[in-house]
Amino acid sequence: MSTAPEKTKKQEKDEVGLSQSRLILRRFLRHKIAVASLIVIFLITGLAFTSIGFGPIPGWWPLTFQQLNTPVNGGQPTLSLIPKWAGGEGISLGAHPFGQDRIGKDNFAQVMRGIQNSLTVMFVVAAIATVLGTIVGGIAGFYRGVVDNILMRITDLFIIIPTLVIAAVLGQIASGAGLGVGVLFLGALLGLFGWMGMARLVRAEFLSLREREFVDAAKMAGASDRRIIFKHIVPNAIGVIIVTATLLMAGAILLEAALGYLNLGVRPPDVSLGGLISQNQSSFVTRPWLFWWPGVFIILLTLAVNFVGDGLRDAFDPRQSRFRPRRRSIIAAMFGSRATGAGMRPSDPTSPRGDEKRSPEGTV
Repeated sequence: MSTAPEKTKKQEKDEVGLSQSRLILRRFLRHKIAVASLIVIFLITGLAFTSIGFGPIPGWWPLTFQQLNTPVNGGQPTLSLIPKWAGGEGISLGAHPFGQDRIGKDNFAQVMRGIQNSLTVMFVVAAIATVLGTIVGGIAGFYRGVVDNILMRITDLFIIIPTLVIAAVLGQIASGAGLGVGVLFLGALLGLFGWMGMARLVRAEFLSLREREFVDAAKMAGASDRRIIFKHIVPNAIGVIIVTATLLMAGAILLEAALGYLNLGVRPPDVSLGGLISQNQSSFVTRPWLFWWPGVFIILLTLAVNFVGDGLRDAFDPRQSRFRPRRRSIIAAMFGSRATGAGMRPSDPTSPRGDEKRSPEGTV
């Protein structure tokens, strides 16, 4: 019977000669919860965008989220998951698997539309905030001095703005746009005000990496700043960037749901998961299924994205799993915090442990 150290040595031996991308993929696939969570995200995304369609592309579900229908079964869900041999009605969706609201709208179509909007906001916010945060944090950490002071003071100015207040204002602005366009506009506006946490973490990582021996060797060889940044520093900071981006994505889902709940984000005739919870909270006793389904998908998406982030963190830096620092708040990752940890701790150039964690050649 092999012991844990022997298994670790065998894994390290198997990884010899593999490329960096193959190593990361192999480590990620070992994280079973992260892999399962990624599958859940793909399944929910596929269900949401294929069922009711997206834009001009039709879906396989015959009803739309705006369509009024004749109440069936008193508005109760027609979804059946118990097979006939077990005494049930058989596995079937029925006419309205998630039930109907008080005016006959199909709750399944509404929830799918809410998921579409949540995912759209999630990806737009993560993309914009990641790009802006990486640029600002990278420039500040690499050049230091006056440039660093100016960029970090600008970052501080954005951080002191109350998160919910600025999000509410941006939601009001975006709500005036057309159906579908308003969701993209909302995501873009939130992304423009959600890069500060990313900038701080990237700055800390760049401050550490610029002191490494492989960067000094590149400077001695006459490499330009641009080449040093893109060829040597960014590849070694990509783990921090990607893991923090997953926190941004989870935070965007919750923030969009909160704005919808307060009627400050996506507004009728469009649908948001938070808005569905707000509209149907008075029916919690009489029609609880209208309240449950949006909440279930908010929880599933948020947990799945965070578990994927855990898997990516361990894949990019498996040594972090030995001491697993406490995760930061996902909202703090979007809008900044004095803390430096986001599941991955930037290396400290003055710390002996930080020197041991990376090789002089600059590999992760």
